[in-house]
Amino acid sequence: MPESSPPLGRRERNKQAKLDRIIAAADELFFDHGVDDVTTAQIAAKADIGSGTLFLYAKSKGELLLMVQNSSYANSLVRGRTAAEKIPQTLEAVMAILTEVVHCNRKQVENGRTYLREMVFGDPEEPHRRAALELSQQTQEAIAAVLQRDQLIDSSHATTLARVISAIMFLTMASSVNATAGMEEIIQSIRGQVAAILPQ
Repeated sequence: MPESSPPLGRRERNKQAKLDRIIAAADELFFDHGVDDVTTAQIAAKADIGSGTLFLYAKSKGELLLMVQNSSYANSLVRGRTAAEKIPQTLEAVMAILTEVVHCNRKQVENGRTYLREMVFGDPEEPHRRAALELSQQTQEAIAAVLQRDQLIDSSHATTLARVISAIMFLTMASSVNATAGMEEIIQSIRGQVAAILPQ
């Protein structure tokens, strides 16, 4: 019988409650105003904590954005994987995963593009950036798992294709040319590119 985890102590519960308030406050303010027009002081005030306390959880707005988006990204990836499991067609199953990630990233376009920039160019030692890169890796693994259902795609080829498909998605979302593109336009662009590289 597996051992259950001991309940969190008061200090840990308080710390988690503050973190939850910070994420909720940052998420709401970033969505309403965009990351560039929100200050850390505004986030701290909305979360009902001091600015000094905020910096114990994240050292910059970039880290806060990573924290907020990572939480949303993780949930989107779960939804995408769940949807893909029920879809037999390879392209449609891959797109079920990618569509959830695109919806998450494009909820607020500039925030999404800033998130991708922070993910790629941010401090490699920063834990929220590492978490973002891990989510990207999990996305590739989810895509590779779908691709391996196809008898024409072996494990090694599926891993390579998944990296390419992930790159297509991220570059399409991050591109300045697509800054004003709508959600469906982005998804259709990704679909066309993915369809072009999958075995027929």
